[in-house]
Amino acid sequence: MSHTPVRLLTIETTCDETAAAVVTDRLEVLSSVVASQEKLHEAYQGVVPEIAARAHMERILPVLEEALRQADLTWSEIDAVAVAHTPGLIGSLLVGLTAAKTIALVLGKPLIGINHLHAHIYACRMAAGIDVFPCVGLVVSGGHTHLYDCRSATDFRLLGGTIDDAAGEAFDKVASMLGLPFPGGPAISKLAAEGDPNAYRFPRAFLRDRDRIAFSFSGLKTAVRYAITGPGNKDVHAVALTRQEKADLAASFQEAVVDCLVAKAALALETAGRKRLCVGGGVAANPLLRKRLNEMTEEASIDLHIAPPHWCTDNAVMGAIAVEHYRAGAFSPLSLDVVSGLVRSTPER
Repeated sequence: MSHTPVRLLTIETTCDETAAAVVTDRLEVLSSVVASQEKLHEAYQGVVPEIAARAHMERILPVLEEALRQADLTWSEIDAVAVAHTPGLIGSLLVGLTAAKTIALVLGKPLIGINHLHAHIYACRMAAGIDVFPCVGLVVSGGHTHLYDCRSATDFRLLGGTIDDAAGEAFDKVASMLGLPFPGGPAISKLAAEGDPNAYRFPRAFLRDRDRIAFSFSGLKTAVRYAITGPGNKDVHAVALTRQEKADLAASFQEAVVDCLVAKAALALETAGRKRLCVGGGVAANPLLRKRLNEMTEEASIDLHIAPPHWCTDNAVMGAIAVEHYRAGAFSPLSLDVVSGLVRSTPER
């Protein structure tokens, strides 16, 4: 017998996207709404936490109401409320969690707290339409670059991650040096298509270290700065570069980042003994990264799943990972709090 599907309202406010979606326990997407803040942060070449939190407060109710309208549901027809409560910006997280707690309390519905990074990997499950676990999960975004041994949809073990800048953060900072718009990832990718990826030999931290699953992009970012300014403390924005010089710098930088991501993903697969790789996060939309991951996994006979570009950036559909918690009866208390950083920041063996 078929049953009436369970309908979950999912909320995402970890950084600078205010998002809500309605999904069912059959993993059907009934609605998805995302309000972007890119224009608010563009002038600062990065996300300003206070501005992000205030924008979430202004947008959360209209976004929630639109998600329900698109799903053709009333508040009382929601069966549970899920919210990303870690990791992220404290002020942003608090807006989403407060909204979720209020809805759960008023409606008398279960509350489910979810990990934003795990949800990025679950976007691959949503896109594939089949179970993708167990797998190695690579989350590569503006704030995080981490590799997990995903033993199931609810059991993620950290294999390693960045020790300083995330890949997306490095893209944003290098884009700023080159006078490109925010966010930097799409702008660098577009310009890099005109450049020579071998014009500059930038450093690739830990690339050949087979004993460590880790990333470091801070030195790469500094190397780009010195390639622009030369020695000394000259203002990077005061240096006049031709479009071709910018394109070569963008292409060489992008090549270095992709080399590191692909190499460590391959090492993680070997270390965990997995034959499937799932990739999510904003940088996963990068065409060169997708191409190189395809090449690497084809050569190694690895099953590859990369979230579609529209589910790489922050969204609430990936919050469907809450369905796994709902099925297990793993609900959260109303005392649930936000956690800004990784719940576990050291590798688990």
